[in-house]
Amino acid sequence: MGDAAGIGPEIIAKAYREQPELMQGCFVVGDVATLRRAAQIVASAGRPALPVAVIAEANHVHGVPPHCIPVVQIGTGAEPVAWGKVSAVAGALAGRCVEWAADAALNGHVCALVTAPLHKEALAAAGEPYNQFPGHTELLQARAAHFLGKPVSEVPVRMMLANDELRTVLVSIHVSLRKAIEAVTFDNVLQTIRIAHHALLPVLARAPRIAVAGLNPHAGERGLFGLEEREVIQPAIEAACAQGMQVSGPWAPDTVFMRARNRPGVVPEFDVVIAMYHDQGLIPVKYLGVEKGVNVTLGLPLVRTSPDHGTAFDIAGTGRADPSSLVEAVRMAKALAREAGHLPERRPKASEPLGGQPRKEH
Repeated sequence: MGDAAGIGPEIIAKAYREQPELMQGCFVVGDVATLRRAAQIVASAGRPALPVAVIAEANHVHGVPPHCIPVVQIGTGAEPVAWGKVSAVAGALAGRCVEWAADAALNGHVCALVTAPLHKEALAAAGEPYNQFPGHTELLQARAAHFLGKPVSEVPVRMMLANDELRTVLVSIHVSLRKAIEAVTFDNVLQTIRIAHHALLPVLARAPRIAVAGLNPHAGERGLFGLEEREVIQPAIEAACAQGMQVSGPWAPDTVFMRARNRPGVVPEFDVVIAMYHDQGLIPVKYLGVEKGVNVTLGLPLVRTSPDHGTAFDIAGTGRADPSSLVEAVRMAKALAREAGHLPERRPKASEPLGGQPRKEH
């Protein structure tokens, strides 16, 4: 459900209202009263609020009548929190929802996990253990490591942002820019390339064409603007190529994303771009349209996607939130679950983006 004070509950309610066929077989891990409030907010004249059906277990979703929102209640339930306000109660509830859903996915009770936005400040305000995690990705990584009986360091994950025009995978995620630069090491860059290669290989049914962005302007200009490309990034690319991966770079970060963009009538040079830090990779994807972007966590032993936006406290509770990115996240999660063998097979064409959606045509 994400943070109960944000737009997560209402975009979920809108997705069930506007995309009933897509949402078939899906259920919400969250709070019944919060979902009922959200359903009322997105109701319109002549179209009453969708009813909320309480289920106890994942497999009970198949017995829920059409045009209902199935919900597994986490905790005892209480009065919904105020819209648009940072709340330790909402942060703790969001954290417990993630834990329940992650465990269900890790144990094979569900085939994929789609996370609505949570609020990092609220998660921190919830205290132990949630204040240890900057967001969903790190919490899911820790849960997966515990399930596998491994240290977190042995379950490396990466964030990929994707839409129907562009994919980018990040070397580092939620750290300061100073720490992000420090994270540009040979091992981290090579590991990111490997994770992207193995994630896209089954989707494309061929080796993905991976472009690696430089860290510095003009990719360092042969050492004039920095040495990271020559001393760190280029050796990692060479090591990946020696292992049979189709990798090139480091390319100038201000132009490489244009070369990877999938547009009508233009064949992109690359299938994915490895970005050195969070904003370098996310700005190009989000500029193309936040409503279509999907966050995919690579490297986990489960399928996890999420919308490419935050909790939007400024409009929470108004009914104005756009569910498009959540809808795309559900669509992509189902496609990835098929690739993992959890749903009936439907292999996308090699030209399709991750998630199996057709190219945008104008």
